[in-house]
Amino acid sequence: MHESTEQNWPEGRIVDRLPVIVYASELGENGRWRYISPQVEEILGFTPEEFLADPGLWARLVHPDDRLRALAVESRDALGNRDTRPVEYRMYTKEGRVVWMLDEAVLEADAHGIPVWHGVLYDISERKTAEIDLQRSLAQQAVVARLGERALKNGDPEALMRDAVNLIGELDGVEFACIWEVGRDGRRLNLRAGLDDTALASGRRVSAGRESHAGAALDSGVPIIVGDWSEDERFSMPPAVRALGATSSLAVIIDGKDRPFGVLDVHSAEPRRFDPKDVPFLEASANVLADAFERHAADRALRHRVLHDALTGLPNRLSFVDSLDDALGRASVSGSPVGILFLDLDHFKLINDSLGHHAGDALLRAVAPRLRAHLRPGDIVARFGGDEFGILIDRLADDAEAVAIAERVAAAFAQPFSMQGVDHFVNASIGIAVARLASGQSTNAELLIRDADAAMYRAKESGRNRTVLFDAEMRATAARRLETERELRGAIDRDELELRYQPIVNLRTGEVTGLEALVRWRHRERGLLDPADFVGVAEDSGLIEPIGRWVQERAARQILEWHELRPDDRPLDVAVNLSARQVAHRGLAANVAEILARTGLDPVHLRLEITETVLVEESASAIASLEALNELGVRLVLDDFGTGYSSLAYLNRYPFHALKIDRSFVDTLGVEQEGTAIVEAVIGMARALSLDVIAEGIENDVQLAELRRLECDYGQGHLFHEALRPEEISRMIAAGSLDYGPVPAGPASADAARITSRPQRSRKVE
Repeated sequence: MHESTEQNWPEGRIVDRLPVIVYASELGENGRWRYISPQVEEILGFTPEEFLADPGLWARLVHPDDRLRALAVESRDALGNRDTRPVEYRMYTKEGRVVWMLDEAVLEADAHGIPVWHGVLYDISERKTAEIDLQRSLAQQAVVARLGERALKNGDPEALMRDAVNLIGELDGVEFACIWEVGRDGRRLNLRAGLDDTALASGRRVSAGRESHAGAALDSGVPIIVGDWSEDERFSMPPAVRALGATSSLAVIIDGKDRPFGVLDVHSAEPRRFDPKDVPFLEASANVLADAFERHAADRALRHRVLHDALTGLPNRLSFVDSLDDALGRASVSGSPVGILFLDLDHFKLINDSLGHHAGDALLRAVAPRLRAHLRPGDIVARFGGDEFGILIDRLADDAEAVAIAERVAAAFAQPFSMQGVDHFVNASIGIAVARLASGQSTNAELLIRDADAAMYRAKESGRNRTVLFDAEMRATAARRLETERELRGAIDRDELELRYQPIVNLRTGEVTGLEALVRWRHRERGLLDPADFVGVAEDSGLIEPIGRWVQERAARQILEWHELRPDDRPLDVAVNLSARQVAHRGLAANVAEILARTGLDPVHLRLEITETVLVEESASAIASLEALNELGVRLVLDDFGTGYSSLAYLNRYPFHALKIDRSFVDTLGVEQEGTAIVEAVIGMARALSLDVIAEGIENDVQLAELRRLECDYGQGHLFHEALRPEEISRMIAAGSLDYGPVPAGPASADAARITSRPQRSRKVE
């Protein structure tokens, strides 16, 4: 017979007062309990009598997930083995709580040979909870770290959101995670990542208000925990969450710099799976997402600024080149022609000068949508800068289609543009270039743009308001320009540049008061080249700046040498031309000041000549440069006066000391009454403004006599002498023959005969 089921151990023994459960039970899942200490009621809620009366109670209280492991030791193999390993498992209390127990026992046979477990059950819930919390924390930290690494490696929000819900969903007890984005109207949260599309149906949105747990987290900015959806009366359960069997949830806000992005939430099938200890982890994950989204938005905004024009919102030249490179890459495979249009507004500077820059900006903003409206879907229009636009026309059939599109674009300007309440008609000159690539061929986007640019300039030269297709002739011209640019880059280093000097004569006294320095290029194969052969190339390539500095310094040193040859005479002035690019350069005045300091030339003897067309093109930046030069003390001369627009405005706006009458007006003196009247008016105006007047291109005694009659101050031209080499000027100074003596008022005098008896030289570019 087995012993009684009653507790037959003496009461009050020390074992009954230990904070553990001491027990003795027979072997097996339903083995009879012979003894269990009173602490069982404190720990599990059941009395010793209940255990003794129900042999299967213990097995039923063991957590289902741990039962097999706990019962695995219930074997006679352990009989007499005092090294039996302790077993940890979970048990349910009478109230339904889960506690962790450490079961440490030995199996011994009693006096009748029946195996009996003699053991101790320790309540290790606090330790296990701490261990589980630590493991959970470590797992959560690992998820945040991995998410941060992926955020740094890949800034794509879509990929990052997928990674986030997948990583978080791998955590123990987390069935799935979701990322919800605030809708544009702020009333809905739209699912961006998480859940299975096949199980969602129409459940991809939840309310952004407090009736949803996610909306409450968004609205309050604090985490929302739902311990058990079946008991929670605060929120309506999202259909998708219900469909996937979630029992508990936790939601936190994904904040942003200017506005929240949305909500990150996690769901579990376990009741009360989430508690405040899980909040820091989910908030850290949300912060990683928020930072990544902000970086992506900032990168996208920066890229947009880098690749788009701020005024019109159109892609800029950099973006256009990228798109053109892509199109050319596709064309090298498909063989389809790729075309571009280079468009420039005609007389755009007149709008700026007459109505102001704000009107010019308004015009450019109005041009952009009109151009887009006249293009095919997929064609790209970009603003290159100023009033220049580029248009990419991909997938062309032939040149004729490109021309047809260009003409359609030109028609966009048939209707006027309204500015300041007044309609203004604006035209455009368009250059077309088409690349036809055989399979495997390639070309450079910049070269194609340069071809279209050249065609656009041909359209300008042909009268504006027209389209021109880049052809073989222009290609040959462009090739020559490229070759010229390549050779010009080493011209200074190879000492191939030279200066010629043309005397500037006081028309009242015949005294040479100064000389204009004119650059020449002694090409190794083509001989001596005039500026017309290379200055345009130098302008376009930027080489004009180093060439200009070389001219200024060489001329300054040369004029100082001539000062030493005639120490008792008034020092000669030297005039040097400034190009448009030089005038636009912010460092112009500093460069000139450095040259003056290095050479020792008094700035009053340096005259810098600026053409009126330069001021038309560079009026915004030119005034600062010219005022700075004036502060240095150099003399400023307005060259080619009368050939540009709004000349009187420039005389008032800029600090000029003299102006030059263009040779085209001098040619008509004594021949055309209108031309003579213009020169007379210019000289009279200069007198009123206290400006000196220089006439260039004087070639005969009739022109000289008229200029003397009109009391023009200075003149230069082949009548006196062509541009001379420095050594020729030096010989004339040494011989005392640099000056021309008194200049008569009319051609009938002997002195006039002396001057005009000089051999006439052919006209050439000076």
